[in-house]
Amino acid sequence: MPRRNLYVIVFAALIAAFCYGRAARNRYSDTFAQAMNFVTRDYVDEVEPRVLFEGALNGMMDQLDPYSGYTSPQEYAQFKEQLEGEFPGIGVMIELDEESNQLKVLVPLPGSPAAEAGLLPGDFITAINGEATADLPLRDAISRIKGPAGSKVKLTLRHPGETGEVTVEVPRAQIAIESVLGDARRPDGTWIFHLLDEPRIGLIRIDSFGERTADDFRQALESLRRQSPPAEALILDLRGNEGGLLQSAVEVCDMLIDSGTIVSTRGRGGVEKSVFEAKAGTQLDSAIPLVVLVDRYSASAAEIVAACLQDHHRAVVIGERSWGKGTVQNIVDLEGGKSAIRLTIATYWRPSGKDIHKRKNAKDTDDWGVRPDEGLSIPLSKSVYEQMVRSRRKRDVTPLAVLMSTAERPLAESAS
Repeated sequence: MPRRNLYVIVFAALIAAFCYGRAARNRYSDTFAQAMNFVTRDYVDEVEPRVLFEGALNGMMDQLDPYSGYTSPQEYAQFKEQLEGEFPGIGVMIELDEESNQLKVLVPLPGSPAAEAGLLPGDFITAINGEATADLPLRDAISRIKGPAGSKVKLTLRHPGETGEVTVEVPRAQIAIESVLGDARRPDGTWIFHLLDEPRIGLIRIDSFGERTADDFRQALESLRRQSPPAEALILDLRGNEGGLLQSAVEVCDMLIDSGTIVSTRGRGGVEKSVFEAKAGTQLDSAIPLVVLVDRYSASAAEIVAACLQDHHRAVVIGERSWGKGTVQNIVDLEGGKSAIRLTIATYWRPSGKDIHKRKNAKDTDDWGVRPDEGLSIPLSKSVYEQMVRSRRKRDVTPLAVLMSTAERPLAESAS
């Protein structure tokens, strides 16, 4: 057979194989479109095609695992804000005051447009762009205050103890989401990264792992090195941390250990995909004792950090057994970035080679999650846990002067 004919046959075979594979992957697309057309045309009530489309995507992703899923355009913007660590707004924490049923400023974030415009803790926001806020749901108020960076919002304020009102125009900007927190805020809104009643003990809380978390954690460690007296121990609080970016967790670990495996990931069939190793040098003196706090809601990236530090004997773990989420999700944009699917592409494994993931039908006696070290388990009832969360939230927005005056009271008085 002439060589030219052989090339033609081989080329045709390759094209046929490609087309067959493509047809196999799309064999259900025509059927799906047909079903959507039937429902849209013949269902007893009128139904939006978008509703059917999103329902189909949700149904498909629900067949996989609890952490894979579809994110609608309405949810995706907020989801990206959490991962990117910033959102468009004025940089203020607000609540609905129970007594007056009006919006109340808790904390203007340091350096934010709200702080520069003169908003103060305790201010009441009586109107947004001229519309009264009385009885306005908190979610709606936040939505009206937020807006595109570069635009402005008019807020009518009443300062505590005053009857008159003032109106300020506040520019919106990209506001950094705080994921690294301390024990209390200074008057300028910045965090104090040590216990108020014991400055020699550092406290860094990581609320989630976003793109800015590692840089903010590095700055928190730097503040502990500069403080006087210097920190002699550190508490790393990961309670309530539901996770976030794998890379961010790896970078945090790399600041605390100087060698060895941080975490590894395995894909389909258990094939190893990647291994993350610590680089030489740390941001915290290895002689400084380190404690990691976890609870039942510490998950994913938080478990990576806790497991890494525990396996390398760099920290002791105290609290409750963690959630048990040992899977890695990839975010796949759809519709030009308007929506997305979260697809589990791998599992992660701690340095000891153990799997953190809590499998379906797993028992409490099985080896999943991150357990506190021997003798350091502190299980909390639901009511005590909720009380702890409320107390911590209140402390986060309580003025420093009030906290200091409380801390200086005799112990018996403080406990009464």
